[in-house]
Amino acid sequence: MACEIKTTCPYCGVGCGVIARVGDDGAVSIKGDPEHPANFGRLCSKGSALAETLDLDGRLLHPEIGGRRAGWDEALDLVAERFSQAIAEHGPDAVAFYVSGQLLTEDYYIANKLMKGFIGSANIDTNSRLCMSSSVAGHRRAFGSDTVPGTYDDLELADLVVLTGSNLAWCHPVLYQRLSAAKASRPEMKVVVIDPRRTMTADIADMHLAIKPDGDTALFNGLFAHLVTSGAVDQNYISAHTSGFAEAFAAASALDLAGLSAASGLTQSELRDFYRLFETTEKVVTCYSQGVNQSAAGTDKVNAILNCHLATARIGRPGMGPFSLTGQPNAMGGREVGGLANMLAAHMDIEKATHRDQVRRFWGAPMVASKPGLKAVDMFRAVADGRIKALWIMATNPVVSLPDADAVEAAVKFCPFVVVSDVLRETDTARHAHVLLPSLGWGEKNGTVTNSERRISRQRPFLDAPGEARADWWQLAQVARRMGYAEAFDHASPAAIFAEHAALSDFENEGRRDFDIGAHATIDQPGYDALLPFQWPQPKGSAPQVRRFFADGGFFHPDGRGRFVAVDAPKVRPINDAFPLTLNTGRVRDHWHTMTRTGKSARLSGHLAEPFVEIHPCDAQTIGVADADLVTIESPFGAAIVRALVTERQAPGNLFVPMHWNDQFASKARIDALVAPVTDPVSGQPASKNVAVRAARFAASAYGFAVAAQKPRALDAAYWAIARAEGGWRMELAFTDTDGDWIDWCRRAFSLPADVEPIGYKDRTSGELRLAFFEGDRLLAALFLSPRPVAVARNWAVSQLGATHQNLGRRFAVTAGRPGANTPDPGATVCSCFSVGVNQITAAIRDGCHSVEAVGQRLSAGTNCGSCRAEIRGIINACLAAAAE
Repeated sequence: MACEIKTTCPYCGVGCGVIARVGDDGAVSIKGDPEHPANFGRLCSKGSALAETLDLDGRLLHPEIGGRRAGWDEALDLVAERFSQAIAEHGPDAVAFYVSGQLLTEDYYIANKLMKGFIGSANIDTNSRLCMSSSVAGHRRAFGSDTVPGTYDDLELADLVVLTGSNLAWCHPVLYQRLSAAKASRPEMKVVVIDPRRTMTADIADMHLAIKPDGDTALFNGLFAHLVTSGAVDQNYISAHTSGFAEAFAAASALDLAGLSAASGLTQSELRDFYRLFETTEKVVTCYSQGVNQSAAGTDKVNAILNCHLATARIGRPGMGPFSLTGQPNAMGGREVGGLANMLAAHMDIEKATHRDQVRRFWGAPMVASKPGLKAVDMFRAVADGRIKALWIMATNPVVSLPDADAVEAAVKFCPFVVVSDVLRETDTARHAHVLLPSLGWGEKNGTVTNSERRISRQRPFLDAPGEARADWWQLAQVARRMGYAEAFDHASPAAIFAEHAALSDFENEGRRDFDIGAHATIDQPGYDALLPFQWPQPKGSAPQVRRFFADGGFFHPDGRGRFVAVDAPKVRPINDAFPLTLNTGRVRDHWHTMTRTGKSARLSGHLAEPFVEIHPCDAQTIGVADADLVTIESPFGAAIVRALVTERQAPGNLFVPMHWNDQFASKARIDALVAPVTDPVSGQPASKNVAVRAARFAASAYGFAVAAQKPRALDAAYWAIARAEGGWRMELAFTDTDGDWIDWCRRAFSLPADVEPIGYKDRTSGELRLAFFEGDRLLAALFLSPRPVAVARNWAVSQLGATHQNLGRRFAVTAGRPGANTPDPGATVCSCFSVGVNQITAAIRDGCHSVEAVGQRLSAGTNCGSCRAEIRGIINACLAAAAE
């Protein structure tokens, strides 16, 4: 019988509520939950496509040891034996867990309890180290705790929203929708976007500040000094609730306006305008994300921002405050249970003996780790040099996502014993595991997550566990029992773990710690099943409530005061003749992390189907690159080959490449292989936004595009990128050697039957080759080759995989690579939700649709998640400008 289950989206830190409907036939459909306070029914393109990512293709369904199928008992016994052996021979610091913001809080809790309380090491870190640990460090320095002061409502209540280091439109789309709607209803609201690139977020900006990479500290130091000298600070708040003001002001005053301009890359006029706007607007929210955090000076950047809000007392009140936007769905939940190597559970500090004693007594642990463990980058260095003998990687893909990724892969290959818990059998990391453990995926998991505004929500299962897949907490508890800790890990369900987690947050707290959900310490299974989204804190005996922090002080340092932190603007990286360009990495709209989920959706791959580099036209001209050429990007640590996207959105001297592509989807596009293993000295977060590189045109003798009904086994090409498509797969290709039999190449690449003969042609004048293979009226594969980037109507070519080709004429039309005069070509996908292409949008514009709303009414584009509205507006403006010339 059909049923509806309320759950939470597994993508970004917005934490949107989702309603999953399972039909009588087992088909799943997804819609936003209109009652969830994070999104009120809105979803982004990724959330809307969740049902398309639930198939079992590529799933790891059984435990494996050394590539062979094994039973759970054999696999768990081996994991417990090898970890116990490493500890006995080399001590507890010889083992490590590397975990993930994709885990649920209950999984995270058990992992930290086992490692820090019973193994006795703090060598457990998380991929959240890569996205928000500088924010954690900045919070702890300023507030005495890792506290996000405000709520999402503040973005709508503010009169000025500053977005710094945040492409909100693509990385937190539902918050962007909420902000965009608020600005539409209150046009007097101002939005400032601070970003080296002109991203789609700048579509709603009143001011875009194209800051120099790592210029943020100087910018906000200058703002702090301006606020002081202009008399905009709140001296009563400073005196009553803070310390360190004079020292911070002295550091912030080190540069004059000319120095600030040089350090930030902004004109003096831009600085004055921004400073004046911030000064004269009381209700200000400053949102920051990876562009701030992912820096060798990320923690200082965070504190430079916090200093401005502390100085003006614009914190903890409606429409006011600094706001850290977390990257992953449960990065915040991981912080609550001590998921980082330098933290303890329940926001307690590993450095404090009293906190260690509290946790030890609560857990009944033999000992609690007495010092911070190895942070992510240092952890894999320790794997490489042999200090770590046994490593358990859970729900993450560090061979793709960590800096100096080639060295990380070499370290994992070198490690004597590697366990990987994952949902997919083949990832860049899983291929090096000695033991593979099949985990539950979204739709099968049962637990809680916490979003960026401290809101805890349930993830509920609506699908049966496939094969022998089991929850991550269960895997950990089973290993713990085999290591001799059965009594401490006898949890029967996620509800029991959550209750223990809540009880620890209340244990000897008495208001001394910010994180307290003691109201749920006695929760039972029915209560857990029915748990509604709520914000912490919710102490014992209290009802759920909206809570902001620090409006009246109440900081968590021993003296109760917030601390200004004196920070210095970092020195600008000197120009390096060998590596003269600056690489910035990040996300795109429709893909997530290393594509293990979104790569399953043909719709999500339709917008951007291959790795690319944004490059300014001047830089493209300097290195001899044209739009759609291939580009080799190199650093001292690695290299990648990506497609050129020449655009003035990118600043001269700067490149942008997304971090999603990996060896499963492209031949050489693990962009983090180029990133230096340089980290913030306080937070340990890698610097992924300011990487010295060089670029050159990749000398291909032929370019190719192909479609195939079946996934190719292997692609013998100098460059390839592959993506799901409706009815099959699409591929971009390049070759340095064009000699050989292309028919034979297609047979091998696409596993074509020997008796299937191609139709097509080769134009010796132009050098173009077209081949198509049919079985009956069905297209099996088609290959298009050219000495230049292939001019093929790609979406139309993909659609031919699902078409019928009854006669020879229709089959020969496929080899043309574009539809006939009577068949429209939708063009490159702009709106993923409704698969609307750029040609359809331009046709609507020619027909009189001169606004985003009019295009939406005609084509539905931009009317679901809204993430493409900025792109649609750009197309409209370009078309109207061209028509006016």
